Amino acid sequence: MDKEELNENIEKTTPEEAELNTKSTENDNSDQEDDQKKVEPERNEVEKLTPEEELESLKDKLARTFAEMENQRRRFEKEKDDAYEYGGYSFAKEALNLLDNLERSKTALENDEKLKETEALKKIVDHLNIINKDMLSIFKKNNIEPVKSINEKLDPNLHQAMMEIEDDTKEPGTIVQEIQKGFMMKDRLLRPSLVGVSKKKEREDVKKDQKDEKN
Repeated sequence: MDKEELNENIEKTTPEEAELNTKSTENDNSDQEDDQKKVEPERNEVEKLTPEEELESLKDKLARTFAEMENQRRRFEKEKDDAYEYGGYSFAKEALNLLDNLERSKTALENDEKLKETEALKKIVDHLNIINKDMLSIFKKNNIEPVKSINEKLDPNLHQAMMEIEDDTKEPGTIVQEIQKGFMMKDRLLRPSLVGVSKKKEREDVKKDQKDEKN
């Protein structure tokens, strides 16, 4: 661009455009100065640290690093112990279905009218009982044991009430029937016991009043 073109462009620039260009340049310079002011205190702060202070800072960082490493080690140890203690949890939970099916088969055979009171049924039931006993023995060796239910007070952490049964001989909330046996694996619940709990018998006059209200 020669001098004539440069002069021509300057002449074409309006006073407003010239003012805007000047303000833009001033703003850019101001931003640069602000950034420089922010950096300078940080530099001064670093420069002001004494060797002793730098050493204390390094010690603090090192202590934090060791603390984090120790926390990670503890988490790893806990996960390893849980994997060792409860590694068969899912398998044990599925294996309970075998006991359920064994019990259902036994009940079905005992209720079969053609097999009742026969020697064949007695032999089959004896064999099923042996298998059931062996399975419970294997479970026990692996720290899997049945939840106590009958005559125990209902514990929501161990039992699930499925029905109420009128029984004045028991305290209300006492387990009087076990529908499905529950199991524990050490201190973990594999599944809750499904139970029936006792309740007080309703008096006949109360039942009559309830019936009249419905009518």
